[in-house]
Amino acid sequence: MTAAQDATIELVKTDKRDFLVGLEKKYQQRWRDEKLFEVDAPPPNEHEQHPKWFGTFPYPYMNGSLHLGHGFTISKIEFNTGYQRLLGKRTLFPVGMHCTGMPIKAASDKLVREIEMFGPDFEGYSEDAQADAPTPATAPVQPNTSASVDRAKKGKVAAKATGLTYQFQIMESIGIPRTEIKKFADPYYWLQYFPPVTKQDCTALGLRADWRRSFITTDANPYYDGFVRWQVNKLYKLGKIKYGKRYTIYSPKDGQPCLDHDRQSGEAINPLEYTGIKMKVLKWSDDAETELKGKLDGKNVYLVAATLRPETMYGQTNCFVGTSIKYGLFHVNENDVYLCTYRAMRNMVYQGLTHPEGQVNQITEIDGSKLVGTKINAPFAINPEVYVLPMENVLATKGTGVVTSVPSDSPDDCATLLDLRKKPEFYKIKPEWAGIDPVPVLTTPTYGDLTAPTLVKQLKINSQKDMKQLTEAKEIAYKEGFYNGTMLVGEFKGMKVSDAKTKVRESMIEAGLAFPYCEPEGLVISRSGDECVVALADQWYLDYEDEAWKAQARKLLSQMETYFPETRHGFEGVLDWLRQWACARSYGLGSKVPWDPEFLVESLSDSTIYMSYYTVSHLLQGGTFDGSKPGPLGITADQMTDEVWEFVLGSATEYPNTTIPHEKLDVLKNEFSYFYPMDIRSSGKDLIPNHLTFAIYNHAALFPEKYWPLSMRANGHLMLNGKKMSKSTGNSLTLRQSIDKFGADATRLALADAGDGIEDANFEEKTANAAILRVHTLIDWCEEMLKGESRTNLRPADSPKDSYHDRVFENEINELINVTKANYEATLYKEALRTGFYELQSSRDWYREVTSDIGMHAGLVTYWIRTAALLVSPIAPHFAEHIWTELLKEPQSIQLARWPTPSTPIERSVLDAAQYMRSTLKSIRDAEASMVKRGGKGAKIKGVVFDPSKKKAVRIFVASKFPDWQEGCMDILRGATDMSTSTVNDALVKEEITKRGLIKDKKVMPFVMNIKKRIGEFGAATALNRTLPFSEREALEIILPYLKRNLGFSEGEVMLVEDAAGKEGPGYLASTIESAEPGAPGFIFWNID
Repeated sequence: MTAAQDATIELVKTDKRDFLVGLEKKYQQRWRDEKLFEVDAPPPNEHEQHPKWFGTFPYPYMNGSLHLGHGFTISKIEFNTGYQRLLGKRTLFPVGMHCTGMPIKAASDKLVREIEMFGPDFEGYSEDAQADAPTPATAPVQPNTSASVDRAKKGKVAAKATGLTYQFQIMESIGIPRTEIKKFADPYYWLQYFPPVTKQDCTALGLRADWRRSFITTDANPYYDGFVRWQVNKLYKLGKIKYGKRYTIYSPKDGQPCLDHDRQSGEAINPLEYTGIKMKVLKWSDDAETELKGKLDGKNVYLVAATLRPETMYGQTNCFVGTSIKYGLFHVNENDVYLCTYRAMRNMVYQGLTHPEGQVNQITEIDGSKLVGTKINAPFAINPEVYVLPMENVLATKGTGVVTSVPSDSPDDCATLLDLRKKPEFYKIKPEWAGIDPVPVLTTPTYGDLTAPTLVKQLKINSQKDMKQLTEAKEIAYKEGFYNGTMLVGEFKGMKVSDAKTKVRESMIEAGLAFPYCEPEGLVISRSGDECVVALADQWYLDYEDEAWKAQARKLLSQMETYFPETRHGFEGVLDWLRQWACARSYGLGSKVPWDPEFLVESLSDSTIYMSYYTVSHLLQGGTFDGSKPGPLGITADQMTDEVWEFVLGSATEYPNTTIPHEKLDVLKNEFSYFYPMDIRSSGKDLIPNHLTFAIYNHAALFPEKYWPLSMRANGHLMLNGKKMSKSTGNSLTLRQSIDKFGADATRLALADAGDGIEDANFEEKTANAAILRVHTLIDWCEEMLKGESRTNLRPADSPKDSYHDRVFENEINELINVTKANYEATLYKEALRTGFYELQSSRDWYREVTSDIGMHAGLVTYWIRTAALLVSPIAPHFAEHIWTELLKEPQSIQLARWPTPSTPIERSVLDAAQYMRSTLKSIRDAEASMVKRGGKGAKIKGVVFDPSKKKAVRIFVASKFPDWQEGCMDILRGATDMSTSTVNDALVKEEITKRGLIKDKKVMPFVMNIKKRIGEFGAATALNRTLPFSEREALEIILPYLKRNLGFSEGEVMLVEDAAGKEGPGYLASTIESAEPGAPGFIFWNID
């Protein structure tokens, strides 16, 4: 059993959870009945009077129900929606359903084939069929557990790595009756089945969504189909969509490009372009000659290497192969044969490098070990004839499996050459095969003419097995050579390497000695289970490389809030490398490309500006996901022409030529102009390289600046109980499962607690389970305070708040109102939960403790309860609603309430004094506990026995000033510090310390270093000001009665250090008295008779 499974909680008693779930259902129904989350734009002349907020997250894909990771991303917008409502804004949070692309179609096609094989109810299937099974089904699905749309127990992770062979088995394993599965052979059935599941799961979570605006994509929704048509037509007319040959990730099995959302694995992997170097075989090794005899018919044979550094080819000294790799020899045309790995050739045949294209024509294969000793021609090399030698680190999964060797500039090549020269017998080579010394090709200021040998020596690389050092050396060599190198040889001698690189490549290609070659940067598997290649294909593509468009995108990004620097850096990196993106495919679901209808708009290209569709969807679609009937304006889908869309969403100001009345067009345009721009887009960080960046580009191209997105927020992936969520390991949880197990508010509290930043977050079931008890207990306490017998123990609400603890409590509530607001503003929900929920309760707990003798003030208790409900309502709205309407008897829903205004200005000195009281109390408690732990009941204090179980007393010593030597140090530091920059002149500090004779005191330098550290952390003004903003003695005398009562002291006293100086006897100790400093009192315990 894994650690994550160990952390899985099985609930034994569920009465408290069931009580809370009952409240959740009750208030969700009320919110629906009152239509609290349905929001519309005000008239045009009232826009400024009604501030708005519009937040979105990427619409989920409809091949399953939502898993908890979806819930985590959704929660970032959901919590923000709740907070923005408290600010009095008209908040719009819509939820759409994405259906475009391959996954649904691929899964349904598998079912079609399986029905043909086994019958409509798969009655012909037997276990014997397993042995001859096809590739395991991969499309992730999640159905309901009954024919009615009530819930879906497992999510999109269900079918990933399940080990099940057939698609019908996957669907059956997650609860769909076998007799129902055949319906999913129709891909459009999925579009009917899963959107209601998504809506119900989100509603069960308590989402503040305007469901009138929900929709599905593809041509199944004629309104959205028209919207996509307008979008792509406009991009086409603007010259953003182009047609031509370009490299793209491609699935030979599917016969079309395989873009990010079409992939089972390998998202965000792009084509990587090499230079293919043709090295003609001059003389085979003896083993190869024997192996290949009679198989090549006198054809020209080329070992093909893939290099990223064509400019270094002048320095080839040999060629490397992997001795354990199987190489193929392939016909590429009538006269030529290429030798490389099968994987590389599978890429080449789709790049116009072979005839015929798309067919791998293999003659034979040969072990790499038999190629060693073959003599080849090295194009452009100073030494044109070189030998094939063995290399341990050649990978069959990268490049062609053939590696050119340039030991002057490649640390790997240099280290391998040294190994071969040291042990030729071991590597089974003749010494003369490795006889060519490194040839200087380029020079750099740092490493001279032989970069690689210099780095190998500096980093103490002794062998090709020193992988860590070689990786470092390789990175240094490449960067140094490219950015600072100058060519020493060849046609472009004297030119910067950065300029010569492409020129050398072009020259080699023009001479027929090389060719462009591409392959995926890493392994890409399509939804159909195919290992993808790179194809050079004619296709429609979005030209994200266009400099003017890229500049627009950069401008938009510069004006947009990203909340975390890592998110901004991620966008900047993508804008640097993003070039072109295939925007059409021939297989799957979607909207047809208007001018080339045999193609569909791909799933990442029809989802870049759909946020704008939310603003009008409720007026066009008649309360249906698929737009099967007109909405309240009575506009039909065919009436929504490009001209109409341009008037509603675009820049057109003149009414279009349409049968739609002008007043209806005005209503549509008013909705869009009010809610746009989008205030925030929140998403997982994995969408930065594609969807989110594409949204930036498309908004920049299609909308004026006033409608550009205001912010985008990215979050990390969600772990479960500290481990990656995985169905195959049993460590997975759907959103519905979590709601069923813990309830909505407990799930929401655990999602908020999971994490805020772009790093991966963690949903702890223990946190969710603990939230059930905490919320239930808090409801009971609030009810008791407001209606129960305990209210008689409170001081009356109309009585004076004359206790210092009242003052502290009220200030802490007000401070937490402000701090929590700042956390919500920064979208830091874990922090908002900490301050607005946990710390608020800690403040109440302290107040309850310290006023146990006089009772809490009823007015402050009610103020606290109101504040607690409001501050946590964005995160736990059902709990907050119950407190607000049932216990506080507010007539309106808390969804209509406003953020609380602090009752009084914050008194910082009061907060500081309260913190001082708590810390001093903790220090005294810890000291006594430590004393007991060390010495039992007879602990000694400087020879005096102290027994904490007997009658005891405490005396606290307060210092009004610091020791003279510390004051002297502080004077020196103040004189040596630039207050504007918080920079300390260390030389001056040392000079003054020596001058004053303090240098010999061992306490001085540690003290100075500590103050310098505080200057670095808090700034000079704070660190060098050691004046307390409150009376330390008064604060201690206020807390002393509680201290005595809480810790069991019979007597207690607060005494100034100067008053205690020289006194002896019980309760006095010179060393303790002298140790007291402002803010850090000394204290002593003793037993009394």
